[in-house]
Amino acid sequence: MKAKDPVFLVPEGKKIALRKWPTRVHPLYGSKPDYEAALNTSLVRLDERQQQFYASGRLALLLVFQGMDTSGKDGVIRHVLSGINPQGCRVTSFKAPNAAELRHDFLWRSACALPERGQVGVFNRSYYEDVIVPRVHPQILAPQHLKADGRLWKERYRSINDFEQHLCANGTRIVKFFLHLSKDEQGKRLLARLDEPAKNWKIEDSDVTERGFWKDYVSAYGQCLTATSTKHAPWHIVPADDKENARLIVARILLDMMESLDLGLPPATPERKRELRRLRLRLSKG
Repeated sequence: MKAKDPVFLVPEGKKIALRKWPTRVHPLYGSKPDYEAALNTSLVRLDERQQQFYASGRLALLLVFQGMDTSGKDGVIRHVLSGINPQGCRVTSFKAPNAAELRHDFLWRSACALPERGQVGVFNRSYYEDVIVPRVHPQILAPQHLKADGRLWKERYRSINDFEQHLCANGTRIVKFFLHLSKDEQGKRLLARLDEPAKNWKIEDSDVTERGFWKDYVSAYGQCLTATSTKHAPWHIVPADDKENARLIVARILLDMMESLDLGLPPATPERKRELRRLRLRLSKG
């Protein structure tokens, strides 16, 4: 199975029932060395494309990562983007909104972190949290004087789609990844955090509590993916029970997208050519 296979892509308008989507597929690697070699190959190619992307300065790229707790968002970002020049990449992790952020509309804090042209912006969680968490815990909207009903979610979906369409029309390309994890695999990963001292810091009481709302989160994500996967900002549902395979899938989808862009280096204008000749002359004189 190839990463560009449509099975990973959520077509616009398709109703999503996450229980029907696999959390594990046949791996893109045969062994640990195969995985490392395949990932390294993708990283080299991504680095080449990112350098062109940065130099051209024509477009911005926004990568959005969503998923259940322990789905591997941090690991995917760390491994897949490890070879990209830090000057051209910025990762923003969104936690629960603070008091200042709650005084603005739900898109405000994300808008403040958007990448500029030539840059890759990575959102570890995003504005999508505001159509997921409040659906499961509607009481958190009370301080904002908002009512958690069907109208609110419909309006927020429309705001998100309009926001992403606006970004696309103004030079930002958007790729969204939902890391699809099974409840059983999440349980194993949470236990590992308890059993391994180096991972103890990663687990809190709330992580276990939220597992009790698993079905509610699955329902909320299904409705979100259905409403917000569009041609200009598609969702990809990445099977995430196998961490290594998920990283390879994300790397290939990202590479396919970047290689489809018409980049090219900035053209050398007559003025620029004269400047280069002057610089060559100065260097030749020592």
